[in-house]
Amino acid sequence: MQNIKGTYDYFGREQAVRQKVQGTLRELFGLYDFEPMETTMLNELELLTSKYAGGDEILREMYQLTDQGGRSLGLRYDLTIPFAKVIALNPGIEFPYKRYEIGKVFRDGPVKKGRLREFLQCDADVVGIAGPQAEAELMQLAAEVFRRLEIPVVLKWNNRRFLGEILSAAGVPAEDSLSVMLTLDKLAKIGIQGVLAELRGKSLSAEALLGITELLMTDKTDFESLADSYGLTGQPGALEVLALQQLIDATGLSAVCMFDPFLSRGLSFYTGTVYEIFDATGGYPSSLGGGGRYDDIIGKLVGRDDIPYPTVGISFGMESIMALIGERPVQEEYSAVLIVPIGETMPQALLAAAELRNAGIRVSVDPGKRKLKKTLASASAKGIRYCLLIGESEAELGKLRLKDMALQTEQVVTAEEAKMVISG
Repeated sequence: MQNIKGTYDYFGREQAVRQKVQGTLRELFGLYDFEPMETTMLNELELLTSKYAGGDEILREMYQLTDQGGRSLGLRYDLTIPFAKVIALNPGIEFPYKRYEIGKVFRDGPVKKGRLREFLQCDADVVGIAGPQAEAELMQLAAEVFRRLEIPVVLKWNNRRFLGEILSAAGVPAEDSLSVMLTLDKLAKIGIQGVLAELRGKSLSAEALLGITELLMTDKTDFESLADSYGLTGQPGALEVLALQQLIDATGLSAVCMFDPFLSRGLSFYTGTVYEIFDATGGYPSSLGGGGRYDDIIGKLVGRDDIPYPTVGISFGMESIMALIGERPVQEEYSAVLIVPIGETMPQALLAAAELRNAGIRVSVDPGKRKLKKTLASASAKGIRYCLLIGESEAELGKLRLKDMALQTEQVVTAEEAKMVISG
């Protein structure tokens, strides 16, 4: 018996870490007024394979199945398309609408550190805000998430419309722009020569290759220099970059957010701003999160290109975050109280436990099979502050022997008195 490759069970200390991270995220989502959502894992294959959905690589990795009715189905490979489906199916949702979801997704791809076949994904999305406010707020959210997790990060960002304007000015035809963007996105992994080698295989003109080469070789990659060099000041993409940069500067995000003109992310549905989050120390190479603006997906799924659904989202790489912080010490959560029945007092122990639990106190009932000394030593090692002992004499009196493991004191009390002591 073994787990399927790329799938894991989590318990004990490891699950405690995962719960802590998820708790941090949920708390912040609430502070930023995001509403929780739960979408279906099982979806129609036609939706998941839509040309408006994931790229070819993701579709190759999708788990496909057929139900007893002969319908073609698939397991979700991300949380974006199921979210877009919810918006498309519920036209009464009031915009702007902000949601978050933490849930399992499935991809039959290569397994490596931080990349599994069944893994937890965490997304936050905003529908109905066309300007840079939504992007800036998601950047604020990301910066605060990693600050609380004590992970120094850099958030690299760009705008695909602006990158398209640069490529056009460099001589790249509009029909080749997306393909070139996806190759440029590999710059950090394969280097300039690797990018140029891949571009030579795309049947680009000599003029376009020369223009891209000059772009890659320039040492002035800040927004202002590029906009000036290529005469793009006032163009739609350039204006979007400028508006977001002004918000980043005004909100103090510039310490975390860095403009990267070659970033485009691998998915074809992004329409404007894109961003990706990395470990600032460089010790962990994989992305810790990313996202961007995808204004067209929902309208196309609905079949109404004339209705605007401006949408921007961010996804936190939960497994990458876990891989990065997995070795940190964490305080596992144990019961506040251990009730130890001595002799034939299990009924009284269970009744006392129920009364304490009704008062909101976390309680564990010991099976009473070990020697008392070992039971108390184990409770002390776990950091359990109070032990309630119930022997025959305590049971006859309807009372409990309350032992304070920190102060090494004990007293005979009623259940009501025990609640008052334990609750502080």
